[in-house]
Amino acid sequence: MTDTLASFYRGKRVLVSGHTGFQGGWLVAWLRLLGAEVCGFGLPPATRPNFFDATILDRGITSIFADIRDRNALATAFSELQPEIVIHCATQAHLKTARLDPVQTFATNVMGTIHVLEEVRQTEAVRAVVITSRGEACAETGWLWHSREQNFFGASEPISPSFGAAELATSAYIGSFFAKTKTGVGIARMANLIGGGDWAEGRLVPDIVRNIGADESIVVHDDRATGWQHVLEAARTHLLLGKKLYEEGPRHSGAWDFTPTESDRMAPGELAKTFVEQWGDGNAQIELRADSSAPKAFARPNTNTSRAQLGCPTLFRLEEAIAWTVEWYRRYYSDPHSACRVTEDQIERFMCL
Repeated sequence: MTDTLASFYRGKRVLVSGHTGFQGGWLVAWLRLLGAEVCGFGLPPATRPNFFDATILDRGITSIFADIRDRNALATAFSELQPEIVIHCATQAHLKTARLDPVQTFATNVMGTIHVLEEVRQTEAVRAVVITSRGEACAETGWLWHSREQNFFGASEPISPSFGAAELATSAYIGSFFAKTKTGVGIARMANLIGGGDWAEGRLVPDIVRNIGADESIVVHDDRATGWQHVLEAARTHLLLGKKLYEEGPRHSGAWDFTPTESDRMAPGELAKTFVEQWGDGNAQIELRADSSAPKAFARPNTNTSRAQLGCPTLFRLEEAIAWTVEWYRRYYSDPHSACRVTEDQIERFMCL
């Protein structure tokens, strides 16, 4: 995998939206190691500390602080970079934020995606586009493209229909504008991501890390079994899908589901317990607070076909993903200046698996 990705991405012009976020940041760090010409487009980092600043991610790339909803700023970035590959990670996936500001959630996830697709449509240089989506969010309502439509209308949270609408918009663009071109457009459905460098409010692992540091109880509000993936699994999936779309074109356009199978799912309470055990803090307390408003879980589709076609079987069991996440944070908190080093070290080790 190391030689394949390095030989393909070296010198390629790649635009990554949401580069200041958790997933987008790891993608940019990997692309930078591969020798790609990277342009990141996203809002300024939202937390302190954050992965972008900790890893000095703007070193060696073009970094643009702008809103994906600002079509003029996005058009300027496309015009100046003339990207060959676009990876769109600038989404709003926080449940609490969606509840507090559903308008911003729909505007970012739906119109932000449409803005990216429209700029791609008008930029001849683009050969491959990867749109990040949330398979787990769709699963909360049982709605996926191949599921019954009425399930979508039973959505109880803004997150699910915002990603669903973004997928429908992408499908419309594929059929109307890209089907007879050389540009491949793929949707990568991912699960909840874990890994080092995530400090977002309201996500499980950052909350665990903050509470361990503050010697406070770790509160888990929803203990349904759900899918988790290490951020490097997601990054590798995006890079391999981008390569396949670039080389083989629109016949591979459409939705690719990379969410974990049932055997790789874990309840948040169990994940918190495993995380604390690997951290080595025997005094940490985990408190479960059931959320009666949480939507029930639905069965996931079989994802073996997507992974087989792309040639990217899952490399980590969940326990290993947790171990690497613990390693990153422990090394960071022992020496904050080590963030870039530990990030590149984990990427290089992962490429050799």
